[in-house]
Amino acid sequence: MMSAVVYVWLFLTISSGFARKLGPPEDANLTAFADQEPSEYRCACLPKDDHQCDQLGHCITFKGAGCFTSRKQREGVVILSQGCARNDENQNMNCQGRRRQGWDVEGVIAMACCVGDLCNSPIPTFSSHEFKGNDPVVNKEDETSFHFELFLAIGVPIVILIVALLGVWLFFKHIRKRRREIHENLRVRQELLHEEYGGIRATQVGDSTLKEVYDQSCTSGSGSGLPFLVQLTVARQVTLVECIGKGRYGEVWRGRYHDENVAVKIFLSRDEASWSRETEIYNTCLLRHDNILGYYASDMTSRNSCTQLWLIMHYHEHGSLYDYLQRTILDHDSMLLLMHSASAGLVHLHTEIIGNQGKPAIAHRDIKSKNILVKSDGTCCIGDLGLAVTHSQENNKIDLGRNNKVGTKRYMAPELLEETLNPYFFDSFKAVDVYAFGLVMWEVARRCTIGGITEEYKPPFWDVVPSDPSFEDMRKVVAVDTQRPMVPNRWTLDPVMLQLSRLIQECWAQNPKARHPSLRVKKSLANLMYRPKKKLLQKIEDCKECNNC
Repeated sequence: MMSAVVYVWLFLTISSGFARKLGPPEDANLTAFADQEPSEYRCACLPKDDHQCDQLGHCITFKGAGCFTSRKQREGVVILSQGCARNDENQNMNCQGRRRQGWDVEGVIAMACCVGDLCNSPIPTFSSHEFKGNDPVVNKEDETSFHFELFLAIGVPIVILIVALLGVWLFFKHIRKRRREIHENLRVRQELLHEEYGGIRATQVGDSTLKEVYDQSCTSGSGSGLPFLVQLTVARQVTLVECIGKGRYGEVWRGRYHDENVAVKIFLSRDEASWSRETEIYNTCLLRHDNILGYYASDMTSRNSCTQLWLIMHYHEHGSLYDYLQRTILDHDSMLLLMHSASAGLVHLHTEIIGNQGKPAIAHRDIKSKNILVKSDGTCCIGDLGLAVTHSQENNKIDLGRNNKVGTKRYMAPELLEETLNPYFFDSFKAVDVYAFGLVMWEVARRCTIGGITEEYKPPFWDVVPSDPSFEDMRKVVAVDTQRPMVPNRWTLDPVMLQLSRLIQECWAQNPKARHPSLRVKKSLANLMYRPKKKLLQKIEDCKECNNC
């Protein structure tokens, strides 16, 4: 594209330069005095140049033709010619096509044209030396200007092209340098593995399943994934089977490692910051939890001459909560199990574990139903930690990572939309997660059967914003109009749904300080889960007392 623009600019510049160069000078324009030109008038002539030249040295020309005087140098002698033009088209062409070279070149012709009675008289008599110095046709300044324009027309595009090529070369050099740094970091970490992690045993993965190796790798400080030596072995033995999802960062594939299914999240090279951040978070010590998506390994590979960044995760056949809700109808127990398990994962992220190799507090920053997966036992686990932010009380430092992307607009809290969030107060990020989790609970609750009625799945704010809302759309609805998803009136007729609706509304409160912490949300959901069982046990005890009586 840049080359095409340069070539077009070069063509237009040279064309305009030649047009100005070849254009007729002011004294050669036969039509400049068309209003004053007589229909017939005389011109000075030489008999050798014009057979119609009379004894007085005059000839008759007509309006539009004009008079001419030409000069030519041949073998060092200047030859002068004068006469009347007979053909206005040829004459005009000759006048406009005068040569501009210096008189040092043999055979150079110059022609001056004019209109008016005897306008080319008297006949000038120039010596060769005078002819060179006084020729009005030869314009050295025009010659220099033309050469300068030609130099600019050719030189400037070449300079621009060189600078562009240099920029491209520096860009790819930076990419190669970055890749070398990543591989070097992995190599150094492998070399320091024994000292840093207290002597991890490198097992032959082929002799065990991934789950067995994963369960055996709970050594001190191992993070949530496999040991690094095992990661490199696993990543090179995974076969991609089918694409099961696409997102803004890349694709998710179902892969096979020997006889096991794994999920492979593939980032494009331009999203290296997201891949690097998610890898860093998953390798955080003590992150492993039943309700956090299990992580096996990270790797950088090349497929079809394209660099790919892999995250190898646990595979859950039910897919995301978003997909699961669209095809599944829930009852009270299954609904509360999904909510409670997801809240347990959120509590584990938000909780800091203090110790020699503790875990920092982590805020997710992109909680939504598409980033929560449903396991085969009906519980949930939270994934997609690419936007996570960490905080440690030891140094009171908030680590936002190098990824400058933001979360999903539909799930953004009012303080994000109004840009009033305090980025130096970590609890602000946790309050944003709780707001988004309130919307997720509303999505789940809609699919619960109440009084024989089940509503179809809808995302939050489906009735007030478009399918792909803009930042301004969400700001107006959530921050300015303070709207929230509608809670059906029939929920008030069900004791469980009534308490749940109150909890949801407290989670998406407009004021971040009024929202519950994630631990309070988890305990409230636990009370709702176990309340029917408590009532049943109380009835059994009452029956026993009656029998004893």
